[in-house]
Amino acid sequence: MMKTKNILAGAVTLFAAVTLAACSTGTNKDIVTMKGNTIDVSEFYERVKTNQQAQQVLLSMVINDVFEEQYGKKVSSKEVDEAYDKMVKQYGESLTAALTSAGLTQETYKQQIRANKLVEFAVKEAAEKELTDEKYKELYEAYTPEVTAQIIKLGDEAKANEILAQAQAEGADFAQLAKDHSTDTATKENGGTVKFDSTSTTVPNEVKTAVFALNDGQVGASVVKSVNLSNYQTSYYVVKLNTKSEKAADWKEYKDTLKDSFIKSKQNDATFVKGIISEAFKTANVKVKDQAFQGIMSQYITTGDSSSASSSASSTEASSSSETQESSSDQ
Repeated sequence: MMKTKNILAGAVTLFAAVTLAACSTGTNKDIVTMKGNTIDVSEFYERVKTNQQAQQVLLSMVINDVFEEQYGKKVSSKEVDEAYDKMVKQYGESLTAALTSAGLTQETYKQQIRANKLVEFAVKEAAEKELTDEKYKELYEAYTPEVTAQIIKLGDEAKANEILAQAQAEGADFAQLAKDHSTDTATKENGGTVKFDSTSTTVPNEVKTAVFALNDGQVGASVVKSVNLSNYQTSYYVVKLNTKSEKAADWKEYKDTLKDSFIKSKQNDATFVKGIISEAFKTANVKVKDQAFQGIMSQYITTGDSSSASSSASSTEASSSSETQESSSDQ
């Protein structure tokens, strides 16, 4: 089941939309009238501007506008449509339900996808500038070519140790053990067979490290423990190396693989991404005019870049737009 909070980060709720409308227009229109009282935009803004969700929406709006201005021509509508269609295919009706519950439409979600892609492009461009021959050689030294292995994934450590003992026994049928006991639906029917290199994300890093240390045909000496940081579930693996690929002597043989892996690592590096956003903000001369938003914006703007704050709605300036998640993860 899809995690709504992951794909809908930055969704604009009704209260946040009204709040930010106040920021952008600087007017003081009535929102609600009643006998003996009126709630206007200014009053509402002052009440909710310190709300964490409202602050996150403003940050999203600023990121959207800044990256649209600097990188807008680098992402096409076709790319956005293809990414959206992929989500529809992957999640089906559950995507529609998640969008509806967050107050989003197909169009506003596509705006989020576009914003993510703009930031991804900026990160990719910056990462590519670091890929000198020296950097490629460094990546090559740490690279392990593709191996063919077998894994048995289990959720219980005692059970995993039991299966390990059976797999280490003379004449053991590792493939059958995987079919009978593995909880990894992607590999169990194929006897646990999987292929990966050191840049792959198909298996946990702990599994890769354990397999790379083995010789052809060897079963691991102990159970491999891995914690999934997205849900904190612990899995236990029994592993076997079937064959290793011989590493080519020239790093250029793996140039495309090394490049793709390096860029992905940078896109998943929160510190690196933060630096890219900060640089974009500096180029755009982003300044915070209301002290209430100083905290959330300060992660991307140094104190010297922010102007003196004012708490009144009429002096607040903000951009208008919408921003996507993710991630990955990630801004």
